[in-house]
Amino acid sequence: MKAIVDRDTCTGCELCAQTCPDVFAMDAESLAKTIADPVPQDQADCAVEAAEGCPVAAISIK
Repeated sequence: MKAIVDRDTCTGCELCAQTCPDVFAMDAESLAKTIADPVPQDQADCAVEAAEGCPVAAISIK
């Protein structure tokens, strides 16, 4: 599984990093980035939860 953040859409709300901190983090520009590629199996549920909870739908899971 791969998590992809669309940086053009991300608003920097930090919800993904709070929901799944082992997969997402905020960068120096205060935008989300994926820090686990591929997403570890034990983090799959929280990565999906973070993607579904993103208020601007900036995260896709493949």
